[in-house]
Amino acid sequence: MVQNGKTGQACSCCLPPWGREMLEGLDSLFGVEKPVIGVVHLLPLPGSPAYTGDLEEALSRAEQEAMALASGGADGIIVENFFDSPFTRGRVDAATACALTLAVKRVMGATELPVGVNVLRNDALTALAVATTSGASFIRVNVLSGAMLTDQGIIEGDAYGVHHYRKQIMAGNVRIFADVMVKHAYPLAESFDIGTSSRETLERAHADAIIVSGTGTGSMPAIADLEAVRRAAPAAPLLVGSGAARENVGELLGLADGIIVGTSLKRQGRVENPVDVDRVRGLVDAVKALRSRGGDGRGE
Repeated sequence: MVQNGKTGQACSCCLPPWGREMLEGLDSLFGVEKPVIGVVHLLPLPGSPAYTGDLEEALSRAEQEAMALASGGADGIIVENFFDSPFTRGRVDAATACALTLAVKRVMGATELPVGVNVLRNDALTALAVATTSGASFIRVNVLSGAMLTDQGIIEGDAYGVHHYRKQIMAGNVRIFADVMVKHAYPLAESFDIGTSSRETLERAHADAIIVSGTGTGSMPAIADLEAVRRAAPAAPLLVGSGAARENVGELLGLADGIIVGTSLKRQGRVENPVDVDRVRGLVDAVKALRSRGGDGRGE
């Protein structure tokens, strides 16, 4: 593949039109190559079995973690109802959707970084609604295309429904980042090919970016999976969805265009703890060093 001599990034003139649009869109959204997108794991919200009745506690912690991510140099933030488990397979409760909107607005008030929404387990419609009403920039969809076996049962993607709803609520400016082989899930087909699935998620389900994760929360994706996705869709924005840390970020960003990171940024590296600004700063410094050396996520 012909590459740009300055950054090593694929030359835009050699990419298909949809590839140019997506790549330029990712860079323009975060304002930097290889963005670090920190995760705000919300405490249990109304509608969750674990909700304690203190919504302000959840909102305040979300605000504090957003400020820690911003202070540490993160390039974006994604907010998700992580501690609402066990999750519903379908739409979340209306109270949960309302609380999510309040949380995203609180995060956006604490920082000027681009903010995204992930509504677990796979409620893309609520994520779009929350993003649109709050002004968030993107959503994460665990299963946009195909079907996966999860701890909530079989979850089927509904790309048509997601895009139809995005059009209906005039949310065309909200980007859709879609997982392929999402964590805590298994493909139904024995012959599942992550490269083929990624290309179909882009070209047929019209995702704006692909996310590849490890098998579970905080686990690093297999390098072979990242390589397969890169070969199958060399022009597409590729994000690592779990397991990124200061120690492995060089290897991951040798193939990927950015990282979504939560666990390794927490105190003591434990997902239940608050965000540690020093851990954020350490990871961001490592990524900045890669940028300054022209490290690239595009293979030849």
